[in-house]
Amino acid sequence: MTLDKSYLEYPLRRHGMDQDIYPWSNLFERKKVTWPGNARIALWIVPALEYFPLDVKSEPFKAPGHMVTPYPDYRTYTTRDYGTRVGIFRIMKVLDTFGLKASVATNARIAERHPFLINEITRRDWEVMAHGLDMNTLHYGGMDKATEAANIQKTVDILRETSGQPVTGWLSPARSESENTLDLLPEHGIDYVCDWVNDDMPYQMASKSGSLLAMPHSNELDDRQISVNYHHPEAVFEEQLIDAFNCLYKESATHGGRIMAITLTPYIIGLPYRIKSLEKVLGHITGHDGVWSATGAEIAAAWKAQQ
Repeated sequence: MTLDKSYLEYPLRRHGMDQDIYPWSNLFERKKVTWPGNARIALWIVPALEYFPLDVKSEPFKAPGHMVTPYPDYRTYTTRDYGTRVGIFRIMKVLDTFGLKASVATNARIAERHPFLINEITRRDWEVMAHGLDMNTLHYGGMDKATEAANIQKTVDILRETSGQPVTGWLSPARSESENTLDLLPEHGIDYVCDWVNDDMPYQMASKSGSLLAMPHSNELDDRQISVNYHHPEAVFEEQLIDAFNCLYKESATHGGRIMAITLTPYIIGLPYRIKSLEKVLGHITGHDGVWSATGAEIAAAWKAQQ
């Protein structure tokens, strides 16, 4: 017996995507982008400053990296605290050596608890990017819209006040969103979001409240993903990032500017035996001509100007 033709008929059956959140697009058929100074690669380095409260909330789920043993889990808590006490300063030292910028994804609680870190970011002319209130305050499906809006507003208010920056970028804690997140962000002055990892270049998202750009903040070129989740040794971390850069650099010769996004976790890459891997990777990248060190806001502005 054959199926009735109506079985294969539904409203969104068409060429492209089966949803209206973002359009379908072939990366290799898009208009070429030219970065400032005719650079081939926009190097976007994103360390994360995260605050994990001791009283972990397991609902709706625990954010990656959160407490493990029953309260009080000092072992995990102090490991995370190492990132803000020691690891981030090793990262800063390496980036200073190469003269590179960063966009620092920052929980608002970090700004309240460690304002000195915000000063260290802003005095380098780096970007402060919003990363939610803390790693207990997640955005998730079914979340009350008013509660989520209040959390977003409080986050950006704290970060804007402490940094003196407009704070136009957003990375949700655990990269988790609700059904309303994309509509709420532009209402609070956010221009670009980093939760969506399905592209190598920016693209426009559909938001009911204004323009919102999805930026390619990599979840694969991430020290936590490679070193902790995949259990790969430091040599493999170096190889993967260098291979990724080489591929993007080669593509840029024929397809226009590309973005190399590197995601860093201070309590992981900032350890004494791992920091040399970051030095090696950045040494390789900066050894090439046509590399533009930029913040997320700068990359987003350059991309928008050419669309």
